[in-house]
Amino acid sequence: MNGKEDHRLLDKLTHFLNDIGITNVFRDIEEDCFLPGILITEGEMHIDKEKLLYVGDVLHEAGHIAIVPPSERHTLNDLSIGERPMHEAEEMMAIAWSFAVALHLEIDPHIVFHDHGYKGGGGFIADNFLEGRYFGVPMLQWTEMAWEKFDPENPERPVYPKMRKWMRG
Repeated sequence: MNGKEDHRLLDKLTHFLNDIGITNVFRDIEEDCFLPGILITEGEMHIDKEKLLYVGDVLHEAGHIAIVPPSERHTLNDLSIGERPMHEAEEMMAIAWSFAVALHLEIDPHIVFHDHGYKGGGGFIADNFLEGRYFGVPMLQWTEMAWEKFDPENPERPVYPKMRKWMRG
C-alpha cells in the first residue's frame, strides 16, 4: 500500500466489512495468495498491508464472502472459491456486490475495478456499471440481497445498486 490515502481507504473498507459481519484479520501473509496481500481463510479476510497492491481488491474479495450462504462461509478459502459449483455466477455476484458497496461508501468504482485486475478489464467493468450496464444483479435479486426491478406501483422503493442487505441470509 502506498500513502495515507490508501490507509484511509482501507480503514473505511474494513470498518464497513466488520459492521456487516465480515471479519478482517491484519497479519503477515507468507502463503501464496490469489491476490497479493489478501487471503481468505475459513470465511475470514486476512490482509497483509505490506503486500497489498490495490486496496480496492479487498472489496471484491469480501464480495465472495458476502454472497455465499451463511452455512458455507466458514468453508471459504482462496482455493475453494474457484472450485464452488456456481463459481462463475458467484464471481459475477461478487462484482455486482462490490460495485454497489463502492457507490454506497462513495468510493470511485475505478479503485475497485482497476486496470490491473479483471484480466485488464477493470476499467471497462466500472465504466459499464456506471452506465447502468450490469451483470450479476439477477443473482443478487434471486438471493434477496438486491431489490427487484423498478416497480411502477412502488416508485419510492430503491433498485440496484441500492441493496436490500449486504450479506446473504
